[in-house]
Amino acid sequence: MPVRAVPLRRRLCPFLRAFSGLVLLFCTIFLRPSLGQTTPMARCNDPSATDPNSLQLPKHIFGIFPNHNTSPCLSPYVPVTTREKFRIAAADALDPGGILVAAGAGGIAQLLNSNRPFGQEASGYTRYFAAAYGNHVVGDFLTEGLYPSLLHQDPRYFRKGSGSTGSRLRYAVSRVFRTETDAGTTAFNYSRVLGASSTVAISSLYYANHRHADEAAAAFGAQLASTMAVNILKEFWPDFLQKHFRKH
Repeated sequence: MPVRAVPLRRRLCPFLRAFSGLVLLFCTIFLRPSLGQTTPMARCNDPSATDPNSLQLPKHIFGIFPNHNTSPCLSPYVPVTTREKFRIAAADALDPGGILVAAGAGGIAQLLNSNRPFGQEASGYTRYFAAAYGNHVVGDFLTEGLYPSLLHQDPRYFRKGSGSTGSRLRYAVSRVFRTETDAGTTAFNYSRVLGASSTVAISSLYYANHRHADEAAAAFGAQLASTMAVNILKEFWPDFLQKHFRKH
């Protein structure tokens, strides 16, 4: 009797759970805001700051993950132009850190043999890497450039920066589904959701498993889950640097 291949979503679930757990553990242990520190959010409320949104945040998380679309605060809200949206998308998509992330993702996908037609050995890894990096580039340009421009939404992640750890975690997760419009109002994050679903649809051209509805749905869920985890890191990473690496 032939042995059925284990669906991709089942092979990935342990890795997704482990990644989410590590992010939450990291936030709980290391990213607690320290009393008496001046965070970027606090400086946003400083009357002497003429342009709070120009305050600098680290452009990489862990020195690898691109972080070009994070703003230190929401108030006062300053919209970005279409050109700036595509500039943000290009900065995230073409950042060298994205290449490293794609290299790692391609290696894991090959280890799991998630797309058998790609094969193994060096030639197979090249295909896995190209597909992973293609997903990264397409996803960034869709979610941070094209859809925000068409729908007049803001592609940036605005840090909450204050409050309890729980409230900030909830805020970071919610920003997958909520975002600002160019008019300064809050709306459903169609740009993120449509961008993620479009990326999965386009990836079906080279990921054969994404041509099945259940696998495509799993890939779409994984896209949103990874964005939630990245948002949590964006929310707390400046606090981590402030607490552990900067002298007072």
